[in-house]
Amino acid sequence: MITLEELSKLLTQLEQDRIEKTISRNDSEKFGEAICSFANDLSNHKLPGYLIVGVNDDGTRAGMKMDEQQLQTLLNFRTDGRIVPPPALTVAKFAFSDGEVAVVEVQPHFLPPVRFKGKVCVRVGPRKDTANEAEERILSEKRSAFARTFDAFPCKGSTLDDISIELFKIRYLPSAIDADALTENNREIKQQLASLKFYDLKEDCPTYAGIIMFGNNPRFFIPGAYVQYVRFTGDDESSDFDFEYRFDGDLTTQLGEMESFIKSTIVKMVLPELGGDYISRYPLRAIRELLFNAVIHKDYQSNAPVKLYEFSDRIEISNAGGLFGKARPENFPDENDYRNPALAEAAKNLGFMNAFNIGVKAAMSALQKNGSPPPEFIKDQPTTFLVKIFKKP
Repeated sequence: MITLEELSKLLTQLEQDRIEKTISRNDSEKFGEAICSFANDLSNHKLPGYLIVGVNDDGTRAGMKMDEQQLQTLLNFRTDGRIVPPPALTVAKFAFSDGEVAVVEVQPHFLPPVRFKGKVCVRVGPRKDTANEAEERILSEKRSAFARTFDAFPCKGSTLDDISIELFKIRYLPSAIDADALTENNREIKQQLASLKFYDLKEDCPTYAGIIMFGNNPRFFIPGAYVQYVRFTGDDESSDFDFEYRFDGDLTTQLGEMESFIKSTIVKMVLPELGGDYISRYPLRAIRELLFNAVIHKDYQSNAPVKLYEFSDRIEISNAGGLFGKARPENFPDENDYRNPALAEAAKNLGFMNAFNIGVKAAMSALQKNGSPPPEFIKDQPTTFLVKIFKKP
């Protein structure tokens, strides 16, 4: 994070593509656009950008006082889903003799374009605006050079014919793009896909995220891209099973199919006594959040599917790939990181995630409210992650 001495030097500089000053306290639109533009780093400085709240254009302090609520409002942009993929940012307060200043330090994102409420915001010098077609292409091509996650890599050997353009246009685009931008969108389909991280323009092929989300046959390229459900009659895998189902196909469709399946097959309401309230053996939100978490965090280089196993006394959900990035056994679930950020962004845009980094906590809360036992996480394995959800007594 920037130091007080470094900040003092920045305040004397004119606004540029790495600095924005404001005396507004609650202009969320302005804050979001600034953070998004810094994360996109169109000029490719590879350096953080700074939103400085509480100063005038000439760098003089405005005599403000920054409370914790103000700082939290700024920090919320990191996880609340208005900016996708979620930006890496830190927020700090600095005290001067003539007023306090809040600073948001935003790191360039390795998976651009970044969008705020469906718009790609960029900054070139003092100009801040929505990216035009040429600027979006620059960001999309820059991503190819910086891609560090499997879902952003080009799926070599695949072509545009291997994904459903109709599914992308009808189901996904309206949920991901600002309505005005969508109306004006006359770009060719490859550029539209690339802007949303589903196509690699340099390699001229879909990314793995594109194949997983819209593929006509994702398993042809990614054998482990499916979810296997098995219902066992006993309490371990050696017991007989009476039902098996496979969620196979594009994830855009399958996420909805999984949610419907959980409602109709797994979440069972029971009436404990005549006149009593219905209770759930397994709360819907807990199963939903933990299953979608497994799908999004799975290591898709593994041929193993996501496993959704129902036993007589519990449900187990497991995925290939242990905790990723900043997440460690000692800080989980307070710290999170995304193995597949493009997939996480897609799930958020489709409405299957409410915000970033809250799925596991939301599931734990749902279990507690239902009166269910707490879940058990097997989180110390390098190649797998497993959660056990126990049936309500």
